[in-house]
Amino acid sequence: MAVAFVGLTGGFGAGKSTALAQLEALGAAVLSADAVVHELYWEEAVAAAVRERFGGAVFDGEAVDRRALAKRVFGSDEQRRWLEQLLWPRVAERIEAFRVQASARVPPPPAVVVEAPLLFEAGSQSRYDATIAVVADDELRVQRLAGRDQQQLLEREALQMPQAEKARLATHVVVNDGTVAELREQLAAVLAAVGG
Repeated sequence: MAVAFVGLTGGFGAGKSTALAQLEALGAAVLSADAVVHELYWEEAVAAAVRERFGGAVFDGEAVDRRALAKRVFGSDEQRRWLEQLLWPRVAERIEAFRVQASARVPPPPAVVVEAPLLFEAGSQSRYDATIAVVADDELRVQRLAGRDQQQLLEREALQMPQAEKARLATHVVVNDGTVAELREQLAAVLAAVGG
């Protein structure tokens, strides 16, 4: 039987990373699309394309300065689309390679889960057997994001669907307003549902 392939998403501060860690602790094979993007910025072809487009101002030595790049990209639809066209196909390739490799494990994991903040925005939900939206109370999300660059967060969140819309589109919705143990319990139920 094929291993369930699951997409995990949610808004800023909802607890996607915590959910991903709990799913891994429950035995799922997990991958963060954001981590893949961070790795891609170290690839020569990607770094060269970014340097050609934006110049040295978005680099810290040889490394792409993600914060500086974000300031250039998230204020411009044209620049954001260019970056998405550069990165998204490469991210999709890495995700597919991970799915194949993880599904071949013996014993197989109960699911292969990919955390993708822009899962629905990118239109990639059809790749997955099921999707999970992690949602949380708005005030709680703001508390969790305290100390981060609020202006940049607002700009990025404006590009995302509201969490209620993500919840409407998802196969499973996990409410992360309580403890990590409560979150884990909900996720275990989802894993049982998708793996069965």
